[in-house]
Amino acid sequence: MELIIGVTGATGTIYAVKLLETLKDNKDVKTNLIMSQWAKVNLEIETEYTLNYLESLANVVYDNNNLGAKTSSGSFITDGMVVLPCSMKTLSSVANGYCDNLISRTADVMIKEGRKLILCPRETPLSAIHLKNMLKLSRLGVKIIPPMPAFYNHPLTIEDIVEHHVMKILDQLNIKYDKGKRWKGKI
Repeated sequence: MELIIGVTGATGTIYAVKLLETLKDNKDVKTNLIMSQWAKVNLEIETEYTLNYLESLANVVYDNNNLGAKTSSGSFITDGMVVLPCSMKTLSSVANGYCDNLISRTADVMIKEGRKLILCPRETPLSAIHLKNMLKLSRLGVKIIPPMPAFYNHPLTIEDIVEHHVMKILDQLNIKYDKGKRWKGKI
């Protein structure tokens, strides 16, 4: 499986770290990483992880300013793309076909080629503009999976919350993940 992971400047880079760590452990998945400049800044602000560490988790790393990278073409066959976290700027760019960087161009390719695209928007409160853009993309088949914690699983740590969100993303990609706690039903 070949996946593209886009990381934008919204808060929540820890989700991208955990997703990439999980995918690195899966020998059947090859990851292509694209990070915006603000994602790199947020990684430093929000976590103890370095850019070198995050990049080491991916098989290939692309410069977000390189619109000539192979992910910008539909002839580069992939199984899908996850943008995590997804800023409202990126979400708007994708919703409106404004391909001003490699992340938004690659997401545009996913839509035009009918490939799986998962956006994990991180913003609150949501404006009517944000909601319209999400609805527009959802109607095109894009999966909108905001990082929203569940409490039926009784999370004890931030890692529990992050793992639950990673599980929700991997479910959409049909990748098994045993660390997220699932709803067992009420007996």
